[in-house]
Amino acid sequence: MDYLWTPWRYQYVTTSGGGGDCVFCAVARGTDDRASLVVHRARHNFVILNRYPYTNGHVMVVPVEHVPSLGELSEEALTEMMLLARDVERHLRALYRPDGINMGLNIGRAAGAGIAEHVHMHALPRWIGDTNFMTATAETRILPEALETTWERLHAGFAAG
Repeated sequence: MDYLWTPWRYQYVTTSGGGGDCVFCAVARGTDDRASLVVHRARHNFVILNRYPYTNGHVMVVPVEHVPSLGELSEEALTEMMLLARDVERHLRALYRPDGINMGLNIGRAAGAGIAEHVHMHALPRWIGDTNFMTATAETRILPEALETTWERLHAGFAAG
């Protein structure tokens, strides 16, 4: 068996599901967008990098409202979420030139939601051939770009419009 040293995941495995304040609500109240990886804030939602991405450019559109499902989200937040998803797609295509983009929501823990109490949408750029030996058999992703670089690129893209 091979072992891969990934010390950055320690924070995730020791804090996930630990109760306390919702991580998205804490980010919504925060002011240091670089530290919290928020690339764009709108009136009812924000766009944030996934701290544990599956691919470079993996972002989430997160409503400020703390609700577990789309059905409980206000019309304004829901509409803005979809418009931001469209903007995310445009920026990911311009900056990363992916062959495709996975967009989706996992609503509820049984559906795979890691933070089930606060609905959010994932967007992941995908490339033909991005599934290789490491992903398929070792269940490990290789990301060539640091989160700080991804933040800079996407933040600048949103700032430019």
